[in-house]
Amino acid sequence: MDLRYPIGDFEYGKSYSFEDIKAAIAAIAVLPFNLTELVGKWGDDRLDTPYRPEGWTVRQLVHHIADSHLNAYVRTKLALTEENPTIKGYEEAEWAKLPDSALSVAPSLVIISNLHLRWVTVLESLTEADFDRTYYHPGYQRSFRLGEVMALYAWHSEHHYQHIYQLAKREQWI
Repeated sequence: MDLRYPIGDFEYGKSYSFEDIKAAIAAIAVLPFNLTELVGKWGDDRLDTPYRPEGWTVRQLVHHIADSHLNAYVRTKLALTEENPTIKGYEEAEWAKLPDSALSVAPSLVIISNLHLRWVTVLESLTEADFDRTYYHPGYQRSFRLGEVMALYAWHSEHHYQHIYQLAKREQWI
């Protein structure tokens, strides 16, 4: 198994049916529960274990998920309220070095849980046409349809969950 991409890499530029998008939203909805069930009671020894050599620790991954999904939520709302807005990228590796990345994972698990509740509430209210709305990402120099963004964040959720889950299996923590 590829430790860096345990579920494979995300394929950009594909089109997604409304059913595909609904499945992606369901995957986004379940992440907070699954992640909390997996790591919610872990001690510092496990949380400070890198998921792979040269990789982030479980603690950094959980905080990264909160950071990334906060950005995705804001980008979603921008795309729904503006015409193809230009969003701001961020240096995720640099964010992972900031002091809040050393905190307990509890605040980020709470953020992820509440954020996903709000995000999924918005997403489940959208029509099929709403998922054609876009934002422009200057880092990629292209516009992204919200349907593709939902597929990306469903992938992102499972991608990082599997980093942690596969580590737990290798270390016989589960």
